[in-house]
Amino acid sequence: MPGILPLEKYRTTARAQFLAKPPLRLAEEQAMTPLREIIEQRRLSALFQPIIDLKSGEFLGFEGLIRGPADSPLHSPVNLFGAAEQQGLQVEVEMLSRQTVLEAFARQNLPGFLFLNVSPETLTNPSFRNGRTLEFLQLIGLDPGRVIIEITENQPTFDFEGMRSALLHYRAMGFQIAIDDLGEGFSSLRLWSELRPEFIKIDMHFVQGVDHDPIKLQFLKSIQHIAESCDTKVIAEGVETAAELRVVKDIGIALGQGYFISRPSPTPPLLASTETSRIINSSNIAVFPEVALLNRSQTRAHKLLTYVEPVQPDTLIDQLFQRFYASSTLHIIPVVRNGVPLGLINRYHFLDRYAKPFQRELHGKKPCAEVIPGEPLLVERNMPIAELSHFLAEADSRHFADGFIITENGRYIGVASGQDLLRELTQMQLEAARYANPLTLLPGNVPINEHIDRLLQAEAPFIACYCDLDHFKPFNDTYSYRKGDEMIQLTGRILSWACDPKLDFIGHIGGDDFILLMQSRDWRTRCEQALRSFEQAASLMFREEHLVEGGYSSEGRDGTVKFHPLTSLSIGATQVAPGQFQSHHDVSAAMSEAKKMAKKIPGNSLFIEQRTAVAKPEGVQHETIYR
Repeated sequence: MPGILPLEKYRTTARAQFLAKPPLRLAEEQAMTPLREIIEQRRLSALFQPIIDLKSGEFLGFEGLIRGPADSPLHSPVNLFGAAEQQGLQVEVEMLSRQTVLEAFARQNLPGFLFLNVSPETLTNPSFRNGRTLEFLQLIGLDPGRVIIEITENQPTFDFEGMRSALLHYRAMGFQIAIDDLGEGFSSLRLWSELRPEFIKIDMHFVQGVDHDPIKLQFLKSIQHIAESCDTKVIAEGVETAAELRVVKDIGIALGQGYFISRPSPTPPLLASTETSRIINSSNIAVFPEVALLNRSQTRAHKLLTYVEPVQPDTLIDQLFQRFYASSTLHIIPVVRNGVPLGLINRYHFLDRYAKPFQRELHGKKPCAEVIPGEPLLVERNMPIAELSHFLAEADSRHFADGFIITENGRYIGVASGQDLLRELTQMQLEAARYANPLTLLPGNVPINEHIDRLLQAEAPFIACYCDLDHFKPFNDTYSYRKGDEMIQLTGRILSWACDPKLDFIGHIGGDDFILLMQSRDWRTRCEQALRSFEQAASLMFREEHLVEGGYSSEGRDGTVKFHPLTSLSIGATQVAPGQFQSHHDVSAAMSEAKKMAKKIPGNSLFIEQRTAVAKPEGVQHETIYR
C-alpha cells in the first residue's frame, strides 16, 4: 500500500510518537513487570472480525481486536486491560493496541471500514487529541474516513460535554463514531442520545437466543425503531446461530457480527461463508417468538388500583355518611392510620344500617373504628392478576363485595373491588383469545395475520394451509366435549410436529380450525405425514364398534338420527407467490376456498390450489395429493 514505511523506520517513528515518556528509574528497569515488558517489546497482535451488511451480504468492514502474547496470562484482553488498569498503564496499553491494529489493517490492505476500539478516558486524553493519531494514519497511508471510533465503556461516563467536544473534533478530521455494547454499558443510552453516533452496537446478551425469547425480540425491535428515527445503523453483536441471524435480518437491523458469520482472525476472510450468504439472500422470513401473551401474563394488581382518600379511625360516623351522600359513585372508604390500612367501610352495608330511623342520631358522633367489619384483605401492588384471582377466591366471600386494599410495602396506596378484578380478567381472556388459543396455547388470530402480512411484505413465497376437522360435531355429541377437546389438542400437536419450527408457523384460530404458513421446501411431504399421523392417532380415540362400522349414528339439530363417518382431517393449501395478494384478508379468503374443496374429498385429504397470475382468465388449478 502506498505510504507504508519500512518496518524498522515505522517502529522508530511510531515509538517516538506514541510511547514517548520519561525514562524509567533504575529500580523499575530491574523489576520490569510482564506488562511493562509487553509494552516495551511491542508484543501485542491484532485480530479482525468482519461486520456484514445484512442486505447486500458484503462485509462493511472489520472490528480490530487485540491479544497479548500467546504464552502469557495477559493473552486475554480481559486480563491485559485489567492489569493495565491496576498498574496505571491504561493509556500506554490502549495507544499501543490502537497502533498495532491500524498497522495490521493497513499492511493487509483490508477493504472497507476499520472499527477501532477507544475508551472514553483515552478519547479525552490530550495525547490522543493532539493530532498524533491523524499523523500516524498519514504515515501508514490510511484515510481517516475509513476509521470508525468505537467507544467502549469500562467504567461510568460522566463528562458528556467533554465527550461531545472530543467527538466533534474527531468528526471534523473525518472519523465516524460507533457506540459499543448498547444495553450492557453504564450509560450507553445517554451516550447515544448525546453523541448521535453513526453506528450503535447491541450487546450480544440481547442477540443470543432472540429466536426463542420474546423479550429480547421486543428489545431489538425497539432499538431498531429508534435507530431508524435518528439515522443510526444498528450492528447486532454475538450472532452465533443461523436462527439468530434470520431474526436479526428480518427485524431490519442493518449489520451483523458474530461467530456464525466469522470468528476473529489475524487474516480474516473477505467474503461471507456460503451458509451466511444463503440466509441473507433467502426470501424466507423467521418465525418470531410470541411476546403479547407473555406481557399480559405479567399484569399486576396495581392496574386495578383506584385512589380513595382514606379516613382516620377516629373519624366520626356522621362524616362518613356525608361523604357517601355527596358522591353516589363512592362505594368504599378505607380506614388508615399513619399509612397502615385498618379496614374498609362498604357503602351499601353502611347506609343500610345508618339510614334507618334514629341510627344516625344515636351513632353519628362515634368513631368509625367501631364499625369496621373485620380485618381487610391486603394485596401488594405487584401481585400478578392470575394469583390475585386465586387469592380472592380462597378468602372470605365478603371481600369480593367489600373490596380490598392495595398496598406497597404494607402501606396504603389505593383500593379495588371484586368487580374490578372480574372486569380485568374478562378483558384479559378476550385479548388472550386473539393472541393465543387457550386450549392449545398456539398463536391466535392476531399473530397469524401479522405473520401473513410479514410474509407478504417480504415478498416471500409460502404455502398457506387451512386445516379443519371433518364431522367433528357428531364426535363431540357421541364422545363428550372433553373428548372433543382432546381431539383438538391432538390435532394441534400433530400439526406442530409436522412443521419446521425455523420456517413454518402454526396458529389456532378457534374450534377445530388451524392455520399453517409454511416456507419449508418439503411442505407437501410434511402435510402428508400429518394426515397419516392423524389417521393413526385418532383411531385410538374411537370405540372398536365404531371403527368396524366406519362411523356412528347421532341425533342432529333437527331431531333426526344420521350416520356420520369417523372424524378426519382436511387440509386446503394455497401456494402464495410474491405480489399475488395484498393483505392477510386476501390470503384468508384463498385458504378458505381451498379448505372447502378439501372437505369435499372423503377421509383425510390434502387439496392444493395453485393460483396463476390474477389477470389470467384460466384462474385456479388444483391437485389432490392425499386421500
